[in-house]
Amino acid sequence: KINSTQTDYGSAYYDNKLVFASARDTGGIAKKTFKWTNKSFTNLYTAEIKADGTLGTPERFQKNINSKFNESTPVFTKDGKTMYFTRNNYLEGKRGKDNQKITLLKLYKAEQIDGKWTNVSELPFNSDQYSTAHPALSNDEKKLYFASDMPGTLGQSDLYSVTINSDKSFGKPENLGKTINTEGRETFSFIANDNQLYFASDGRPGLGGLDVYVTKINDNNSDKNNNDNTFTTVQNVGAPINSKQDDFAFIIDSETQKGYFTSNREGGNGNDDIYKLTQTRKLNCEQTLKGIVIDKETNAILENAKVTLLDEQFKTIGEITTVANGTYSFKIDCNKTYHVRVAKEDYETIETPVIIKEQSGETELNIKLEKRIKPITVGTDLAKTLNIPIIYFDLDKSIIRKDAAFELEKILAVMQQYPKMKIDIRSHTDSRQTAKYNLALSDRRAKSTQQWLIKNGIKSNRLTAKGYGESQLVNHCSDGVPCTEAEHQLNRRSEFIIISME
Repeated sequence: KINSTQTDYGSAYYDNKLVFASARDTGGIAKKTFKWTNKSFTNLYTAEIKADGTLGTPERFQKNINSKFNESTPVFTKDGKTMYFTRNNYLEGKRGKDNQKITLLKLYKAEQIDGKWTNVSELPFNSDQYSTAHPALSNDEKKLYFASDMPGTLGQSDLYSVTINSDKSFGKPENLGKTINTEGRETFSFIANDNQLYFASDGRPGLGGLDVYVTKINDNNSDKNNNDNTFTTVQNVGAPINSKQDDFAFIIDSETQKGYFTSNREGGNGNDDIYKLTQTRKLNCEQTLKGIVIDKETNAILENAKVTLLDEQFKTIGEITTVANGTYSFKIDCNKTYHVRVAKEDYETIETPVIIKEQSGETELNIKLEKRIKPITVGTDLAKTLNIPIIYFDLDKSIIRKDAAFELEKILAVMQQYPKMKIDIRSHTDSRQTAKYNLALSDRRAKSTQQWLIKNGIKSNRLTAKGYGESQLVNHCSDGVPCTEAEHQLNRRSEFIIISME
């Protein structure tokens, strides 16, 4: 009922009212390009949102906001005291033009004082040479989103954001990046209470003309200078919102699930009309990736662990440092692969891939970290602590090979670090060959290992060495039992047991 035979578009919520732009009293004939150039003059109107959801009779917005040029697409702060809106380049009776004598669009700010809108001023990043239009506010009201074709724009118009500082000054506008912007037009953004960003675009595969799209603004973004990381996958909201014609200026109340959008589809009163909608289900598949970081050996909860979320291309999406409960949590997209990297002082850094299902919910990934500096006491096997594999010897030989010497240097370093440490070297074989042969061979190998350490500076009274042959197998591979080479290899091992630390 609020639509006229002229152009009506671009809604906003304000004080239990719907505010929108209309050409009903200007007599302008809308052209298809008006949504960017505003060739048709529009003013702002308000209509009361009644308890039953119907809209009251439209009334013109205050005179000092409506000028003889265009006003459209306002957005209001939650306290109702500040509004941002779009107007042609016109302020205090002066009309600005670019180099081609065209009056473009600019963003303006107004303040409500004693029930009246006043102190109208243009925003500092406006320019006579490009347009800025269609503002939207983040939920914390610390960022203003808008459309522009300023230098650096990827397409015909892109979405940007700019920080609103605590002193009410503005930062430098930042392009929202290729996740959002295309070679076409991105415009008419709106941020719902649940941090969903809705916008219109004609640069993506859609149903026709401008279509409405939705994405989620991530709250775990760590790279504040890379807006590509800030958003989840962009999704077309589909029919019946989108049609073969232009559909744009989507707004919604996340609590009531009711909203409005604009379309020039067939069956309307004028060129563009405002339509009412009810959302029956969430459009985005939403997932939470969470878990706990613990010590691999003790299962103790680890705080101050840095958990980094990376995408498939290993670009950082978010970072969290665990607190006393050791937990982490990220909001993520469905049906994607991520990597979780966890780092903590004195622990080995670990990176784990995780595939997220294509359904809303939670994915749990607990991380176990291994200490880089491991405690050693009497009875510790340094081979296990230092992750030393088999001390290799050539077949039937007991001469230390070069690859074995490399591993023994780790034992040497620990014994040099602890000059009172004493070690018992124990050599084991698999069950192939006779028990007598294996016992003698392992003993020669243990003694050869002992001599290598002595030759490299370890006193002989700190070392004992003995071969155990096949007497202490770690699996079922005894004489006559068929086993793979890998299973036999588990029994061919060297142990370096600490027998004294003082």
